[in-house]
Amino acid sequence: MDYPRFTKDMRKTHTILIPSMLDIHMQLFENVLNISGYHVEVLHNEGPSVVEEGLKYVHNDTCYPALLVIGQFIDALNNRKDTHNVVLLITQTGGGCRASNYIHLLRKALIKAGYEYVPVVSLNASNLEKDSGLTLTYPLIKKVAAAMTYGDMLMYLRNKARSYEVKKGSTKELTTRIVHELSDQIAKNKGLSFHAIKRNLNYIAKEFDKLDLDLSHKKPQVGIVGEIYIKYASLGNNSLEDFLVSQNAEAMVPGLYGFIFYCLYNQIYDYNIYGSGLIKKYVAKFIIKYLERRENLMIKAIQKTKFTPMKYFKETKELSEGVLSHGTKMGEGWLLTAEMMELVEIGYGNIVCAQPFGCLPNHICGKGVMKKIKEIHPNANIVAIDYDPSATRVNQENRIKLMLAIAREEIKPDEKAKI
Repeated sequence: MDYPRFTKDMRKTHTILIPSMLDIHMQLFENVLNISGYHVEVLHNEGPSVVEEGLKYVHNDTCYPALLVIGQFIDALNNRKDTHNVVLLITQTGGGCRASNYIHLLRKALIKAGYEYVPVVSLNASNLEKDSGLTLTYPLIKKVAAAMTYGDMLMYLRNKARSYEVKKGSTKELTTRIVHELSDQIAKNKGLSFHAIKRNLNYIAKEFDKLDLDLSHKKPQVGIVGEIYIKYASLGNNSLEDFLVSQNAEAMVPGLYGFIFYCLYNQIYDYNIYGSGLIKKYVAKFIIKYLERRENLMIKAIQKTKFTPMKYFKETKELSEGVLSHGTKMGEGWLLTAEMMELVEIGYGNIVCAQPFGCLPNHICGKGVMKKIKEIHPNANIVAIDYDPSATRVNQENRIKLMLAIAREEIKPDEKAKI
């Protein structure tokens, strides 16, 4: 099919627009791509117009993340003077999820909206689009891995601290300052080596350890799991993390490392269970070892502070055993189950399972295993929340408030917080 291509020559003349998802990570990814020879801009447009544009050009049976991402792109183009020098970037996992069709839906929407000349770039590791001017080179992957490590570390410690801060806004202020410091390093092509990452992670841990926190009273500790976009994007989950904090609760979202590890381990399980992809298995093992060294740096740095670190992913993945097979890998698959089990074990027994309405894999691996998880952990307090254009925010928040009411009943009057 003939469609506009993003070529290498366009790197100097075109701006790549990226939909928002993880606020901290996206700032760092933006810097990484900019120093790698690209002009990148992360979109921050939100509000009713995004949903309206999505509904206008995407069938309402299509999952909510696709509707929002495409709506955000179209809305951004509608409010941009020069649309002839922009490129849209969309990620694809290449699995059985409907997300593998997003790029075709986006191109169709662009034609309908009158932007048929705008190229779309697919960022994937599955050879779904081979003619892109965006090339995944080892230096670029190395920089992205460093940015992801910093993003996960900052997101984890921010969520641990901000519900207990004595000075309101101090956690956000610290997070913003460190993101700027890391961005300055990345802009100078620094902070990307293994030893530089180790030094920076220890610095981040020490800075967060200095925060003045009031731990005299325990608050409901709530974990957030679900489909990757709805789990992370405030646009997709109606600012769920902020809402939980406003309700005097502590919110925790598993890091992006978990999803990347999940995708890599699936290459191993494909061979072990289904007998396909021997080369992919060994490539995945190599990348896992590479990332595990950086994961270890995060955990070791946090262990030196008052904060309790996350589990190693090699431990997390085993928690789904006996609940859901590792052969179940559509959507977030066994990762969704493993993350719920991990959250319960590290103290976040109250869980919001956020998912797009009609997302079959996540309904099965989320709602479908809740009963089994509660059999293993009777105190688990899990609520599944569907996100969709037809779902009202009031109804979603009322159900979460009910979950929080149950959580507060389990807290003793004099119980102190453990972070």
